[in-house]
Amino acid sequence: MIPENSAPPVAGSISALNEAIRVAGARRTLGVRVEAGGTWGVRTPGYPGATLHAVLAGEVWLDLPGVGAQLLRAGDVMWLPPDLPHGLAGRPDAKHRACNHTAARHSVGSGIAMRLGYAPPTTRLLTLHYSHDPEVSSSAILALSAPMRLDAQDYPALSAINQLLDHELAQQQTGTTAAANSLVDLLLVHLMRALLATGGPGDPESWDGRLDPISRDAVDLIHRAPHKDWTIDSLAAATGVSRASLNRHFTAALGQAPGAYLTTWRMDLAALRLRDTDEPVLNIAHSVGYISPNAFSRAFRRHRGQTPSQYRHDSRHRASTVRDGAERVGHEDLGDWRQSEAPAGDLAAIGI
Repeated sequence: MIPENSAPPVAGSISALNEAIRVAGARRTLGVRVEAGGTWGVRTPGYPGATLHAVLAGEVWLDLPGVGAQLLRAGDVMWLPPDLPHGLAGRPDAKHRACNHTAARHSVGSGIAMRLGYAPPTTRLLTLHYSHDPEVSSSAILALSAPMRLDAQDYPALSAINQLLDHELAQQQTGTTAAANSLVDLLLVHLMRALLATGGPGDPESWDGRLDPISRDAVDLIHRAPHKDWTIDSLAAATGVSRASLNRHFTAALGQAPGAYLTTWRMDLAALRLRDTDEPVLNIAHSVGYISPNAFSRAFRRHRGQTPSQYRHDSRHRASTVRDGAERVGHEDLGDWRQSEAPAGDLAAIGI
C-alpha cells in the first residue's frame, strides 16, 4: 500500500493497464488464417470489435484511410480500433476487391487458410477480431483508440505468439477459443508496453495521450485498491496534489470526476464476481469498498439497474447463451454460419 502522503511512481500506470486487460481482455476471438500469392488485394469494412493483423511470413501492405499504405513484415502486428475500414495487399499499388465473407467464415470455422491471389503463396497472415467482456464499462478498456503497429525487430517475442495463435486456429480443438483469447491478451500487453514506452501513437484519445501524471497516478491507485475508502481528499493527498487540481486534471482526462470513475470500476469488478463466482454478496461488497451490503446493493442498482441477485441470475443466463452458441462462429461482421454449411467450392483459391 502506498502511503497517502507520497506520490506513486508514474510507471504505476502499467499496473492499471494490466489490470484493465485482466478484467476486460479479449473475449470471443475470431481468427482468419490467410495465404496469399501473386498480385492480390482485399478491402474489408470496419468491424464492430477491434482487429489485429499478424504477419507470419512474407509482406503485407496495409492501407488506412487518410494514412496510405504501410508495409508490414513477418512478425509485425497491427492493431486497429473498431469500425475502421482498411485494405490489405501484396504490393502498394494493387487493386483492392471486396472481402469474400463466405470464405472468411469457412476459415474461421474450419481453420483452413483463406486463399488470396494465386499459388504458390508467399505471404501468410492472421486476421483476428475480438471484443472485450460485455459486462465491463470502465474507461480503461478504451486505452487504445488509434491504429498502432508493433515491429518484430523491436518486439521479437511477437513471432512466437503469432505462431502459437496460428497453431491453435489451424488445429481447432477443445479450449481453442480460450487459448486464442489468452494469446490476444498477451499481444495487448505488448501493445500497452509499447504505448507507454513511446508516449502513445499520437492520438489525444489514447491512454497515454489522455492521462497526465496526476490523473494517471490516481487511476493506478483506484485500480490497485478499489476496496479502500477513497475520498477526493485522500486520493488527492496520495497523489501529492490539491483536491481542486486532482479533480480538474482527472475530469479533463477521463471526462468524469474521480468518484464517478471509482464507482464504475468497483461496479465492473463486482459484476464480474457476481457472474463468475458463488461468493456471497457481502464478501463482494467488502472487496469493492462497501461495509454494508445494503449500501452496496443500492449503489449497484443505481449503476446497473438491477439488484446484485438479479444481475447474478441474468448475467449467468447471458453467459450461458453465449456458451451454448459457441459452435456458431458468426459475429456481426461475418454473420451466423456453421462449418458443415460451407459450400465445398469455398475451399478453392480466391482470385483477386
